[in-house]
Amino acid sequence: MSRKITASLFISLDGVVEAPDQWHFPYFDEAMGAAVGAGLDSTEVLLFGRTTYDSFAGAWPEREAAGGEDAGFAKQLGDMRKIVFSRSRLDLRWRNSEQAEGDVAEVAAALKREPGGDISLSGSVSVVRQLLAAGLLDELHLLVHPIAVRRGMRLFDEGGPSIPLKLLTSETFPTGVLNLVYGPDTTPPAGGYDEAVATLGE
Repeated sequence: MSRKITASLFISLDGVVEAPDQWHFPYFDEAMGAAVGAGLDSTEVLLFGRTTYDSFAGAWPEREAAGGEDAGFAKQLGDMRKIVFSRSRLDLRWRNSEQAEGDVAEVAAALKREPGGDISLSGSVSVVRQLLAAGLLDELHLLVHPIAVRRGMRLFDEGGPSIPLKLLTSETFPTGVLNLVYGPDTTPPAGGYDEAVATLGE
């Protein structure tokens, strides 16, 4: 059985995933914290784009050293193997970090063939898009916030082929955030207007 690749993103009602630190925190509660933490329990490898890695590496090592309430979670992140995708040569100082040798699809496919725990992403939209396009993402976890941000990068860009997904699980948090988990849909529904109209008389 191959390793599973899971991506988790904070996303607004209008599809924005950029700069969640500017709109996400009012909706963070115990339920969301548990969902985010549970997603890392089986994770052995973290994948990052450069921007997300820089954000994590600029914060979590200091939080671990500070010994506050989130130091345990920070240590968990630090102890994991971290693979970073970038076209530029990087100087990676957060422990257990390495730069990917190859493109996203090649590296992800090779990792899935190796034995070990699961592979996760948090943020890193460009990497998520490439994994979806290559059919390598097993689960897409979207924490949908009840806010229209109205500016910033959306998860799904324009111009590529459709990506059918199926809903695996759903949960509503007290804040109104929806925790939606999707997987690839290998047999998406088919039909057009005539088929839709025919269902009205059923």
